[in-house]
Amino acid sequence: MYYVYILRSVATGKLYVGTARDVRKRLTQHNAGYSIATKPYRPFQLARTEGYPTLAEARKREWHLKCTPAGGRQKRQLAGG
Repeated sequence: MYYVYILRSVATGKLYVGTARDVRKRLTQHNAGYSIATKPYRPFQLARTEGYPTLAEARKREWHLKCTPAGGRQKRQLAGG
């Protein structure tokens, strides 16, 4: 199972979308500063996860949330704000 996750920066409220098999491990990596894209916005809280049976489906959903106007609106709604 693959997961699309939405993180919310505690410091700034910025949202980040990613894909992982182990979301808890990935959240720990984000908060430790392993990701250049999220390092300046630490710490993060997990706002939402969605499960998908294949990596291709998860990546398609991630792309939608990151790269389309409708996905951006949906991302904010799913993250609760």
